[in-house]
Amino acid sequence: MVIKVYGAPTAWTQLVICVLEEKKVPYDYIFVDIFNGEQKSPEFLEKQPFGQTPYIDDEGFILYESRAIAIYIATKYVDQGTPLIPSDIKAQALFHQAASVEVSRFNGPALAAAMEKLYNPVYNGLECDQAVFEKNVAQLGLKLDVYERVLAKQKYVAGDELTLADLYHLPYGRLVGIAGTDLMTSRPNVNRCAVRILSGMVILNN
Repeated sequence: MVIKVYGAPTAWTQLVICVLEEKKVPYDYIFVDIFNGEQKSPEFLEKQPFGQTPYIDDEGFILYESRAIAIYIATKYVDQGTPLIPSDIKAQALFHQAASVEVSRFNGPALAAAMEKLYNPVYNGLECDQAVFEKNVAQLGLKLDVYERVLAKQKYVAGDELTLADLYHLPYGRLVGIAGTDLMTSRPNVNRCAVRILSGMVILNN
């Protein structure tokens, strides 16, 4: 049997699919119609009690939260595809450092900017508050200035090898570009890293 991914074409489902592709793990993608509230149905909530996508079903083992899924896949299939989690203790420490930076520095303003410009108009029927969007873009820009200096010395955020820490940046990193900013492209080292990561991304349409 293959891993079943229950998701929608949203940022974090994209992350799970990307990890599966990097690890060369077979999977079935089962589309969840979030526009019509399928993720709030009793059947879905039985598997994912918060009513969000994605979750996976690995031969009866149910797991949700994209980062947890990513670590599970990278650990279970450690001997195939791209390693994604280093085995050397120092390299692993740098991986955890980069993953922590993504959560504490990058994710907040990137999520807020994407929510304001893309999600609120599409999913919530709300107009974009341009001031809120620009505030978060400015905050994210300051963080990416630091990334630019880090990436001048190495290929990826945790060193010279691709890890989950890089892929964690992928969902909202892509969306802030779609939102019309030049946050990535205006920083050569950040852009170079982003292009490497995005080149292997599978685009979900439904």
